[in-house]
Amino acid sequence: MTVPCVRPAIAAMQGYVPGEQPPPGKYIKLNTNENPYPPSPAVRRSIAEVAEHALTRYPDPLATAFRLRAGEVLGVEPDAILCGNGSDDILTIVTRALVGEGDLLRLPYPSYVLYRTLAEIQGAAFEEVAFASDWSLTAAFACAAPRLRLVFLANPNSPSGTVIPPDQVLELAERLPCPLLVDEAYADFADTHCLDLVHQCRKILVSRSLSKSYALAGLRFGFVVAHPDLITQLRKVKDSYNCDALAIAGATAALDDQAWRQENRARILATRQRMETQLRALGLDVVPSQANFVWCTHPVQPLRPVYEQLKASYVLVRYMNYPGWGDGLRISVGTDAQVDACVTLLKAIL
Repeated sequence: MTVPCVRPAIAAMQGYVPGEQPPPGKYIKLNTNENPYPPSPAVRRSIAEVAEHALTRYPDPLATAFRLRAGEVLGVEPDAILCGNGSDDILTIVTRALVGEGDLLRLPYPSYVLYRTLAEIQGAAFEEVAFASDWSLTAAFACAAPRLRLVFLANPNSPSGTVIPPDQVLELAERLPCPLLVDEAYADFADTHCLDLVHQCRKILVSRSLSKSYALAGLRFGFVVAHPDLITQLRKVKDSYNCDALAIAGATAALDDQAWRQENRARILATRQRMETQLRALGLDVVPSQANFVWCTHPVQPLRPVYEQLKASYVLVRYMNYPGWGDGLRISVGTDAQVDACVTLLKAIL
């Protein structure tokens, strides 16, 4: 049905479709890259303390407590940080601030499909530049183009789990005529990150999420690090109180417990390594991952039936099919028991 009052750009777009979220307890859930372990105990304590007194008042609009602690942990100025309701909120704020109707947003392909949705919401165009076969960036990714206002780069990338080294990211940013947002939702599982580049190039923004490495997907908290002058402009675009009091308290407590993060990271990486070995033994092609998931393809066998058989056995993974690249399964790193159950089923199916 056509709704005449809706903007044409909205009526024409399909919209972003998140991964399946079934009721808790029914499935082994390896489809949306959540952390399989509970967050730091400090998170629950902090939320409980705040709930005693903070729910009747509006929260701090700038999440100052978090920014101060993040500045200490990450080595950045608190005024260089803007917080959001998950890193998707950050991506939305940046796109709204920098990309107008008729402008151009560039993104790699294949990558996070929300990027194109954000361009469509703005009535802007998006340009997808394909990765090379080894998941490196081609020269076309840094080329100037009329009305190019913003470039997104998921690093580590999804679905591949691959990383562009920081020196190459810096070179890319210096060649581009516009800002480059490095989406580091999975960076805590990687060997490198690009936070230091913000100090070296004013065109670079780095976004982070607490959903993955801090096990807070249900809390919805993310942030971006950029030059303070740009952060001042981004504040104009965000919702007045885009982070609630419980989220600010929980996120601050999570960031404060770096011992928990390091232990959790080591556990995830150990399972990831074992998981990659097991999947390759089944005849799947597995890209070496720098994230908390692995990307699997098969040289001859279509993988949608495999996904459907896993789902019928109550194991959810993410099936993706990219024109020009083919299909694959993105499988989140769960607990050892969850991964073993998935691999056992795959062995029977393949």
